[in-house]
Amino acid sequence: MLARLSGALRGRSGWTLGGAVVSVLALVGVWVFAGGEPGGPPDPRARQYKEFDACLLTDEKGIVTGAPAAPVWEGMQAASQETRARVTYVPVVGEPSTENARPFFNSLMQRKCDVVLAVGAPQVEATRAGATEHPKARFVVVDGPEAAGNITVVKSGDGLKEAVAEAVRRAVKASSGA
Repeated sequence: MLARLSGALRGRSGWTLGGAVVSVLALVGVWVFAGGEPGGPPDPRARQYKEFDACLLTDEKGIVTGAPAAPVWEGMQAASQETRARVTYVPVVGEPSTENARPFFNSLMQRKCDVVLAVGAPQVEATRAGATEHPKARFVVVDGPEAAGNITVVKSGDGLKEAVAEAVRRAVKASSGA
């Protein structure tokens, strides 16, 4: 019987049957691993974000505990919990200068960040210089010169986290027209 079966699977009919079996197994695998029925409900654990991006420009230390940007990041996350705005950060690596920070700032503008926050003198200066070229975006700088136009200044210290959270909340609210 095995000899007859192996003889039947040789040639064109064997290849056709083998291809059909492989195709059926592939479709079953995709269905099982892709989550069953297509168009099913979204994962209820997945967070639904608004179309609003708050982006942080930091020094090369980033957002690690103790870094100047850590409380700013915490404030951004607190605001994100309430407003469902997406928050991201970009550390400026290399020489700590305004000229070096400028391409990193530009990358945030290319990503169409709705509000850009900046911590550290080179990042703040690059943001202030670039803000005039992007009048529709909002900017929040830590310990920068006086606020002007689309730039809000927050002061470092004990209230920094809450000041940042409030600035992001206001930006989200202003963008939705509410």
